[in-house]
Amino acid sequence: MPARRHLLLAMPALLAAPAIAQTAFDHTIRVIVPFAPGGTSDILARILAPELTKQLGQSVVVENRPGAAGNLGADAVAKAAPDGHTILLIDAGILATAPSLFSRLPFDVRRDLAPATMLIYAPYILAVHPSLPARNAAELVAYAKANPGRVNVAHSGIGAANHLTALMLAQQWGTEPVFVPYRGGAAALSAAASGEANLIINGATATQPFVQNGTLRGIAVSGAHRLAAFPDLPTFRELGWPATDSGTWQGVLLPGATPAPMIARWDEVLRAVLAQPEVTRRIADLGGEVRAEGPAAFRGWLESETESWGRIIRANNVKLD
Repeated sequence: MPARRHLLLAMPALLAAPAIAQTAFDHTIRVIVPFAPGGTSDILARILAPELTKQLGQSVVVENRPGAAGNLGADAVAKAAPDGHTILLIDAGILATAPSLFSRLPFDVRRDLAPATMLIYAPYILAVHPSLPARNAAELVAYAKANPGRVNVAHSGIGAANHLTALMLAQQWGTEPVFVPYRGGAAALSAAASGEANLIINGATATQPFVQNGTLRGIAVSGAHRLAAFPDLPTFRELGWPATDSGTWQGVLLPGATPAPMIARWDEVLRAVLAQPEVTRRIADLGGEVRAEGPAAFRGWLESETESWGRIIRANNVKLD
């Protein structure tokens, strides 16, 4: 009887053991950012990494894997061990546009990547180099119409959301700018800041400091409301422009075969970090908004965005291969 009683008492622990094992962290965790340092995803990853280290009890390192419009880093995570120790932090719009831009991808977005948490939304800032003689939206459109081919738009790469947004704006304005692709948002931002390009549409998190210090001149912002840091900049919606809700939506995904308990564990930890007042403040100071959404909502968003961006890509005949 005592032996049987001891076995019964031990049963809950025995049953819980597999679930605990599926959510345990026992070595360094890699956060793969598929872009060069300095972009929105990279900035956010470096804000979160120290807090994740505290939460998980393991070192969390940020690893930049730029290349192939974000697909190089995404593929590395898709093929990583599904044990929760390698995660992808990415502008999720990249994953929404990739299936329509590439006839062949080295991974299947739906099958090989598992959404864990949508993190933040950062609206776009449309900004110009001070050498461009436009101080507001009306002057910008007038200049672009009068000077076809003299407005050079820096963007994160062919088919990136900021490239497609710029295409839609140019079509509505009736202008013909030159679209110049760069290897990610950080490189595009650097080109605009130096005057190599004279217009950029880019995430507020990375762009806001350049507008604040006068390196770039802000013209307008996407999103539902004006940015607190720039109350004088109108929204796309106020101006009657398209792509009103465009911007960068940063999220975390894991390898597709990752067990559900591990995905849930990451969602729990990421939400806890995002809820910290200091983290929220730092994100807000950079023009971002915490939009913590779990796996189901994130997957639904990804499917919806894939469909809507796909229509725009096909209408403009944008292809990368």
